[in-house]
Amino acid sequence: MGETQSASLTPAQAARRAACEDFLRTLAGRSAHTRAAYARDLLQFTQWLEGRGIDDYQAIDSHCLRAYVADRHRDGLGGTSLARALSALRAWFKHLGAQGLIGANPAHGLRPPKSPRRLPRTLDVDQVTRVLEQDVESVLAMRDRAMWETLYSSGLRVSELVGLDLASLDLRSAEARVLGKGRKERVVPVGRHAVEALTAWLARRHELARAEMPAVFVNHRGGRLTTRGVQQRLARWCVTQGLDLSLHPHMLRHCFASHLLESSGDLRAVQELLGHANISTTQIYTHLDFQRLAQVYDASHPRARRRSG
Repeated sequence: MGETQSASLTPAQAARRAACEDFLRTLAGRSAHTRAAYARDLLQFTQWLEGRGIDDYQAIDSHCLRAYVADRHRDGLGGTSLARALSALRAWFKHLGAQGLIGANPAHGLRPPKSPRRLPRTLDVDQVTRVLEQDVESVLAMRDRAMWETLYSSGLRVSELVGLDLASLDLRSAEARVLGKGRKERVVPVGRHAVEALTAWLARRHELARAEMPAVFVNHRGGRLTTRGVQQRLARWCVTQGLDLSLHPHMLRHCFASHLLESSGDLRAVQELLGHANISTTQIYTHLDFQRLAQVYDASHPRARRRSG
């Protein structure tokens, strides 16, 4: 949790923080993002317990956790963040149970309050075309165009894009192996325009890449690009290309999903291509498609149009 133990902590509080540190060390196989989030969640929970003078593990029951969730919700924490916090607590209590420090897991079955589901922003096909079909000459611009084409062509998460290695990319077969959430590997198709952009970039990649660097996409110093670097480059791309758009890399993944579903109607195929473990995650794109249909209906159906005057 990165905090030095204060001399003001009681022995029970110091022991609990030590237990948290021990638990966090068991997460070595998780992503750095998950480990950091769990560390923040556990620190906030232990501070909440200490603020209420709760030292005994046995005093932490479902009523205690409901009070904690209610307090965090009142502080403005949304359903998604609360769900992640509860996930961290469930894992921690499971660890404590395995150590014989508690009996039943008090977080088991506890659910956070639901947040309204926000639909992702997307661009229409013409807007995406404006982003992708720009003249490029410099090696950095070739790299950037290859990244945008790959994100849109294959529906990748930005973490999957920066994690893509040369050995996992087969342009002859027009496919790539990517490592998604939960370290699950999947094979995705690479479209014709993306293959062309990648071929152009790879022909000049040696101008930037350090020797033995396996990453497909490298920064100007020759190292692997970071997710933050990709975000900054896309924002800069829109400015330098004179595009009046506010874009982030994940929006190209949303565009991939909504445009593919609009054309095919095959929700299960889109789920597989996106690497969603649960089809309910993919179903949000059916809401996007319905919104578009509803707009067409409102504009076209004689019984839907409002009378002028």
